[in-house]
Amino acid sequence: MRSPAGDIPRTDAVVSIIWDLGGTLLDTYPVVDRALASVVDGGEPRDATLEEVARLTRVSSGHAIATLSERYGVPESELRDAYEGTKATWEVNPPPVMDGAREVIAAVTARGGLNLVATHRARESAEALLALVGLEVDDLVSASDGFPRKPDPAMALELLRRHALDPSEVIGVGDRPGDVAAAEAAGGRGVLLTTAGLPLDAPDGMRRISSLRELLDLVEQPSA
Repeated sequence: MRSPAGDIPRTDAVVSIIWDLGGTLLDTYPVVDRALASVVDGGEPRDATLEEVARLTRVSSGHAIATLSERYGVPESELRDAYEGTKATWEVNPPPVMDGAREVIAAVTARGGLNLVATHRARESAEALLALVGLEVDDLVSASDGFPRKPDPAMALELLRRHALDPSEVIGVGDRPGDVAAAEAAGGRGVLLTTAGLPLDAPDGMRRISSLRELLDLVEQPSA
């Protein structure tokens, strides 16, 4: 079977990656989904609620909170507090690194590319999470730095500018369509990492992968 990322041609040019953080490099969804579903169900969440919440959080946490509040009559403040509480748990038990992330980061570095992060998460939180799990990246920009949220390409454009990168040699990887749209609006190529609860409005033609390991063929050192 052809890889979902197979329409991205291999190139001998150096490939750098602009990564999203939560849901892409780190598997933050399970804890967030459970926290919000627990508020809705008033305790141990039901499987059906977890599935419903998962579909909403894959759009955005704000969308999930607003939708669940309206749908179930739960104060947004309770849902927001539950969401913020997940960050405290990560100070002791950080979310797991996505399968394949370390290998792809290492392959990009070995080839001379850069691993860059563009995230909506506050800078302090993002840097702390990366340090806790031992992921080393070359640079990071955050919405808390004053940049608009994706799909606006401003964060990607700033990373391209800082490092004098050719957009054609950059891949943007994220778990939401907005991540892909931001990369492509900046002139790069975008790849969507699919998860359970993939947003229904993701364009049919959007390049998709189901595992970060599928990126290895794009960034591995070319043969001599």
